[in-house]
Amino acid sequence: MEDTIRHNGIVERVEGNTAIVRIAQTSACAACHAAKMCMASESRDKRIEAQMVEPVHIGDQVEVFAREQAGWLAVLLAYIIPFLLLVAAVAGFGHMGWSEARSGTAALVSVAVYYVILRLFRDRLQRKFTFWVRPLK
Repeated sequence: MEDTIRHNGIVERVEGNTAIVRIAQTSACAACHAAKMCMASESRDKRIEAQMVEPVHIGDQVEVFAREQAGWLAVLLAYIIPFLLLVAAVAGFGHMGWSEARSGTAALVSVAVYYVILRLFRDRLQRKFTFWVRPLK
């Protein structure tokens, strides 16, 4: 399990086989190499929907974990691809002779369309970004 991102939290709700876990920001988040991918370091508390590995109950202290590969995929889809699309669109439209303002606007529209497409495929993508939860021992 070395290729996992892990955070400790407290179960707030249980719905079927899913637990809603509150993850409190700790100083360890600042040192975690994956903090930027999982966004747990952005706010004081984060709520995560996670599938139960073992039964948990409200108030239990648990460990939430996900594959590190999912974190890298999220960074790729949310930041790297849109940035490359933006740069390529500005360069491409500029090469076609468009003005800078027109090229920039078209590039921003291209990125907006990209995010709309991601939104349309959210159910499919959500299967790749699964969190699991288990009680702390």
